[in-house]
Amino acid sequence: PNWRQVFSYRCFYRGTELCNLHISMASRIDAMGHKADGKSVPIKASKKSVRPTRDKMPSWVPRAIALFWVGAIAMLVVRELFHQLSDFLILLVISLFLALAIEPAVNRLAARGWKRGAATGLFLLSVFVAVISFGAAIGTLVATQTQALIDNRDQYVRETVEFINNTFGTSINPQSWITAISDPNGSVNNFLTNQQDRVVGLSLTALSGLLQILSITLFTFYFISDGPRLRRALCSRLPIKQQRVVLTLWDLAIAKTGGYIYSRALLAVISALFHWIVFQSIGTPAPIALAIWVGLISQFLPVVGTYLAGILPILLAFLESPIKALIVIIFIAVYQQFENFFLAPRVTARTLELHAAVAFGAAISGGAVLGPIGAVLALPFAAMVQGFSSSWGKRYEIVENPLVVLPSAKPTKVKKRK
Repeated sequence: PNWRQVFSYRCFYRGTELCNLHISMASRIDAMGHKADGKSVPIKASKKSVRPTRDKMPSWVPRAIALFWVGAIAMLVVRELFHQLSDFLILLVISLFLALAIEPAVNRLAARGWKRGAATGLFLLSVFVAVISFGAAIGTLVATQTQALIDNRDQYVRETVEFINNTFGTSINPQSWITAISDPNGSVNNFLTNQQDRVVGLSLTALSGLLQILSITLFTFYFISDGPRLRRALCSRLPIKQQRVVLTLWDLAIAKTGGYIYSRALLAVISALFHWIVFQSIGTPAPIALAIWVGLISQFLPVVGTYLAGILPILLAFLESPIKALIVIIFIAVYQQFENFFLAPRVTARTLELHAAVAFGAAISGGAVLGPIGAVLALPFAAMVQGFSSSWGKRYEIVENPLVVLPSAKPTKVKKRK
């Protein structure tokens, strides 16, 4: 064959780079295109590219459809399992929260030679006895006052009606109210009769609550006593760098949860002390039990705890005298403002380091998700998130701008000695 044809034919398949070679390379290409016997080497033509038809389904479509349905079914299964196990998961979260709060004290006893199981059992038993004793005291107080209300209902009605008439200038007849309350077919007796039908339901609810408390206690015991073993099992599955991150987060959770419990307990003691002084001075029944009730409920139930805690002392004081009930209402409102704007920011800033607005928003969000339990657990969780976010990432220098200037502290005046 002609050497120029071979040259152009090979340039077509080798690309446009060979077209720029010098004409002197033609002899070499001619030699490469022949065998030793002088016969030319046949060059196979490339196969033409076959275009796929548009009617044929791509191979990935069946796999995508199958993957979609498998994912949808798996999502429905997970959603149903989460719905069925939601109560159990809440119990685990509460147990973990209590374990994080009690573990520092157990660690101190373990460092002094106590076994972790014995130290954990001692603390849980102390908490259980304290809760049962407090519940029994409040229950006895409510039952006693309820019985006194039933026995002296006519006197209470007369005193209440006289107070309303003298205060607001009304002319209500107390005897009509006494007759309506004493009427066997009246609305009051019908209400009490209807409530008797709910005794069985309330008993079952109380039994269910007791079983949940026992379950929480059991899980809390295992979380604390086997805490090091649980952390070793978790860290054994992670690289060293991730182990440090997990242990740092765990230590931060213990510190923030312990700080939350300490701050709430301190505020509860202060609240109980102030309320006991007022209850004792006005002569409310069982002032110590009522003060402890107000202190605990108002501190460990955020947002609505103060109002729920104030209902019981207000009702009991109202049975004694409407004036006493009014004094209790005024004091609770004033103390709440004093605590929100003076006590709580100072105590929380030192123990929990959580801004008041963040605490308020976290309590509302937790209450919307998990109810009262979520409102309680949201504060230490928000403190953990805030602590982790503050210790993670880089910090940069702030530019000079009036929008970022913080108010400086007032200089302390030093008295000159004469």
